[in-house]
Amino acid sequence: MTVDSTAARKSRRSGVKRAGAKKATGEPELVQLLTPEGERVEHPDYSIDLSPEELRGLYRDMVLTRRFDGEATTLQRQGELGLWASLLGQEAAQIGSGRATRDDDYVFPTYREHGVAWCRGVDPTNLLGMFRGVNHGGWDPNENNFHLYTIVIGSQALHATGYAMGVAKDGADSAVIAYFGDGASSQGDVAEAFTFAAVYNAPVVFFCQNNQWAISEPTEKQTRVPLYQRAQGYGFPGVRVDGNDVLAVLAVTKAALDRARTGEGPMLIEAFTYRMGAHTTSDDPTRYRRDEERELWEAKDPILRLRAHLEREGLADEDFFTALESESDALAKRVRDTVRAMPDPDHMAMFEHTYADGHALVDEERAQFAAYQASFAEETN
Repeated sequence: MTVDSTAARKSRRSGVKRAGAKKATGEPELVQLLTPEGERVEHPDYSIDLSPEELRGLYRDMVLTRRFDGEATTLQRQGELGLWASLLGQEAAQIGSGRATRDDDYVFPTYREHGVAWCRGVDPTNLLGMFRGVNHGGWDPNENNFHLYTIVIGSQALHATGYAMGVAKDGADSAVIAYFGDGASSQGDVAEAFTFAAVYNAPVVFFCQNNQWAISEPTEKQTRVPLYQRAQGYGFPGVRVDGNDVLAVLAVTKAALDRARTGEGPMLIEAFTYRMGAHTTSDDPTRYRRDEERELWEAKDPILRLRAHLEREGLADEDFFTALESESDALAKRVRDTVRAMPDPDHMAMFEHTYADGHALVDEERAQFAAYQASFAEETN
């Protein structure tokens, strides 16, 4: 796989349209390498060269991630999970950026980066323990350089920046990437992270998945400029990429991470995509979003886009798609079986390790809860 950023070379040529320049319509330009119809196009600043096997691999990643995500949503509806945050529609943004990372890079996710977790080698079933309420995360962050999911909105941007500052002090040849959504971009934590990253030239890439809805608030109610342009005020570059184009996301993220590793500092990537499902399973998007809007974006489906390209170029045959469907079914069964076999946690464990030397109020609450649990056993006798 070869991915090149040619921004420096192209900037010396006259008449080249820069990434982020405005189109005649007044809309910001998207970095795009694959059209919604599956046609391969070129961009003046970013290029990519993938083998047929690598293209099929990206398609496989997206298909399996979507199947896992759909299975988790179904499990929540069946009462097996307390909550689930779906990534439906954002597969290209996550798989493209996740595959751009190196093993020694460190990833700080939110709570929706199931596709990135897949790319980092985290077992999908490990993502479900927290949502079932049986653990606090389920995986060792240092095993795959993939931090635990962060529920507090935007705080992981600060964690990533601090980690990146440490990477720079250690002189390591690695980069850090922080994920957050368009809603989190309005948080003070993200603004502070931008400031520290810029001042200390930290090797961090800020990856904003702009799915256009912060729960029920559209992006235009949060900002008067495109999100990627916010980076200019902090002194580092930003770029908007077609978040439904896995090739463009891969190329842009790879270039940004390489830039960070060579000491050129932070960069903001705005992956312009769409949340096809609900914010979480506790949300009803039909109360604030028109069906016509979703239908418009379904035509830009990232998986259908890459499949169209594979079929157009003769890079995958029917046997490949059939085998992948079987693999998806097997993954779904494993997810169902694993979740339902998860042991319940010790009900009293929540009171342990809160204070090193004990605490009167916690001791009182522990006793009250123990009596409450015991009352159920008495009722059954």
